[in-house]
Amino acid sequence: MSYRPEPPHQHGQPERIGILLVNLGTPDAPTAPALRRYLAEFLSDPRVVEIPRLAWWPILYGIILNTRPAKSAAKYATVWMPEGSPLAVWTTRQATALQTELTSRGHHLLVRPAMRYGQPSIATVMDGLRAEGATRVLVLPLYPQYASATTASVADKVGEWLRGARRMPEMRFVGEYHDHPGYIAALASRVQAHWAAHGRAERQVLSFHGVPHRSLLLGDPYHCQCHKTARLLGEQLGLSKAELLVTFQSRFGKARWLEPYTEPTLRELAAQGLKKVDVMCPGFVSDCLETLEEIAEEARDAFLESGGEEFRYIDCLNDRPDWISALASVAEHHLQGWDTRSQPAENPATRERASALGAPQ
Repeated sequence: MSYRPEPPHQHGQPERIGILLVNLGTPDAPTAPALRRYLAEFLSDPRVVEIPRLAWWPILYGIILNTRPAKSAAKYATVWMPEGSPLAVWTTRQATALQTELTSRGHHLLVRPAMRYGQPSIATVMDGLRAEGATRVLVLPLYPQYASATTASVADKVGEWLRGARRMPEMRFVGEYHDHPGYIAALASRVQAHWAAHGRAERQVLSFHGVPHRSLLLGDPYHCQCHKTARLLGEQLGLSKAELLVTFQSRFGKARWLEPYTEPTLRELAAQGLKKVDVMCPGFVSDCLETLEEIAEEARDAFLESGGEEFRYIDCLNDRPDWISALASVAEHHLQGWDTRSQPAENPATRERASALGAPQ
């Protein structure tokens, strides 16, 4: 077996600890070619689409990748930021803020953002961490609730990189933090800030990303973890069961997914006479296409068209200080036993490689 090239081992080289902060991914641009590349990678992942390849490949390459990219590109164009895709922008800011927060707590770590699909890829960032001298790495996915299609897929990709490494760093992996007190508190604070500015609506809807219903039957804890997050958040906000509603968005295909579905539920609420609704997406910690276009635009239109009068979307946690503090606490819990407080000696060669990779100094 051949292994990827690595810099020669140097006796006495300082060993460093890295955090790989992973989000789902994004196309490079709001264009059809960029979307086709992104969707091909995303929808080829057997964790995402659990259909036999022989049946799925003709559908993916014969239909979906010839029709969907242009439509998706038009949607991305409505939310694209001057710095790029919202998900990429917020993930980069989160990594920078997490580095700063952990440094302020006395830790000496390398925090680097990566994408499961698209760029910067997990492999590229892991190469960079190794070049910077990282011999221990904590993988921290930005998915509070565990799902095979998200969290496990990150582990698959990290494992693929490890199989090609001559010297494998010691690895740790964060599986989920759906009930972490800091995460729940940050969500509650985000809602309370919204209430302070706009008042409370008649109903608080929590829209989580959907997954096929069969994943629940096959053992995924995702559905239960979403409901636990919602219950803990509702308790902290003092909301009754009647005031809080959990729904699931982003269906794909004709199979049954986790229910109730977000848009039909909003239409039904409006038809029943509900006039004002607040919608939040707790499973997304970074605003992206699924929150800014699917919820803040499409779901809003559906609610208003069905008779609702006021639809208010509550932004994701993004780089709010209380969320970054919570994320730092999650990292600290999983870093226990590793010496993160010793200042590594300066290595000019490492600094030069890091600079070439664009890593913050």
